[in-house]
Amino acid sequence: SDAFDSDKSFLRTMVLSISSASLALAILLGFVLSLAFIRPVRQIGYVLARVAGGDFSQRVDVPNRDEFGGLSRNVNLMSEQLDDLYRDLRRELGERERAEARLERRAIELVAVNNELEAFSHSVSHDLLVPLRTIDRISQAILDHDADNLGDDGTEDLRRVRTATGRMGELIDEMMNMSRVRGISSATSTELDRTTVDLSELARTVAAELVEREPERQVEFAIEDGLTANADPQRLRITLESLLGDSWKFTGRHPRAKIEFGAIDHEGDTAYFVRDGGAGFDMAEAGKLFGPFSRLHSAADFEGVGIGLATVQRIVQAHGGRVWAEGAVEAGATFYFTLE
Repeated sequence: SDAFDSDKSFLRTMVLSISSASLALAILLGFVLSLAFIRPVRQIGYVLARVAGGDFSQRVDVPNRDEFGGLSRNVNLMSEQLDDLYRDLRRELGERERAEARLERRAIELVAVNNELEAFSHSVSHDLLVPLRTIDRISQAILDHDADNLGDDGTEDLRRVRTATGRMGELIDEMMNMSRVRGISSATSTELDRTTVDLSELARTVAAELVEREPERQVEFAIEDGLTANADPQRLRITLESLLGDSWKFTGRHPRAKIEFGAIDHEGDTAYFVRDGGAGFDMAEAGKLFGPFSRLHSAADFEGVGIGLATVQRIVQAHGGRVWAEGAVEAGATFYFTLE
């Protein structure tokens, strides 16, 4: 009995020892394994945090070939790609900033050149108008006081001189008007004085002035109500005076004429239009319409110097819009313009 108890006690001691050793080994093994897992996880987490903060130079140093090794390589690849992208973006940003600086300097230079050209234009125009008016005045005085001594040929020659000086004077006046409008087509020049403009009322005012100028004309105006725009009222008046004035002029040979002003939806934008049933034009020559001093009709048929539509285009472009036209010979014309 005593021997059995002794063996039993010994066996219990052995079991406890083995259990303790196994537990210690399990704890040690768990600690080693936890280090093997925790270290790469912590390093990967650290690198990801730095990358998220903008430090793309960070890399994970885990040489394992297991899943952590694959994850580490993917993290490093991501960091490298972000680093390359960041360098490319910084290079592009630097190039863009340099380009913007060059554009700004160029814009300042262009404004200075425009101002000089405008001053030069006014000076030259004034210097040209003075002798022209002198020639016209003297020619008229000779016709008034000495026409009998000139003969028919001399009288006709002086009349041709007066016609030519009058034509030259019109060209100079239009050049001066265009120089005053030119500056607003540049984004860096004088800002437009934008406000809500009642285009319908403005069109009626311009139409009334045209009728008052030639009351004998039989012209019907159809002006759409309620048309408004956020724009420079003074510039828009010039625009409508030119477009409605052209319609008035090019319907002059029609005993009865109709001129319309309205708006349509064009590709999501509001496009205002002036339409008439007058002389029209050949669409093959539409590209010439808005060129300065460009005319599709002879001066003998219709007066003018060909500057009005060029001025309209500058004003519309200054408002961020565009202008175009449709027409056919002796079937009228429609001019459209948009405003931003």
